[in-house]
Amino acid sequence: MPGTTYTQHALTLPSYPRGSHLITSDITSQLSTPLKDVKVGLLHLFLQHTSCAMSLNENWDSDVRKDMSDSLDKIVVEDKAGKGIYRHDAEGSDDMPAHIKSSLIGASVSIPITDGKLALGTWQGIWFLEFRDGKHRRKVMATIQGERV
Repeated sequence: MPGTTYTQHALTLPSYPRGSHLITSDITSQLSTPLKDVKVGLLHLFLQHTSCAMSLNENWDSDVRKDMSDSLDKIVVEDKAGKGIYRHDAEGSDDMPAHIKSSLIGASVSIPITDGKLALGTWQGIWFLEFRDGKHRRKVMATIQGERV
């Protein structure tokens, strides 16, 4: 029966090391059933953490992800020498830079849904950017809204 629907799904990402990671298949595999029932709509992904980020970017050349991580590390430096660059340093030298990078990149993305599939551009993919050294289990709240098939 056609109509507008809203659903939410709590997702857990695999544990990733520090860096930029393509997670499109992680997301679509966890949401394949609810997505297939949406004719036209939006998927909103919200990362429930403050030291990592989500983005839409290049999905083909992995060098782009490496370059992004390297560039962010140059823009927001880590105080590995303990010189007191940041006041917030109780959780390690990577924590405050992670918060800054998270604010710069953002904690959410919205993607159109067309005929049960994400309407990403040819070279677009969903990125997860982990800014901390330790591996963490990160949670994402996925909200799907749209017209049912």
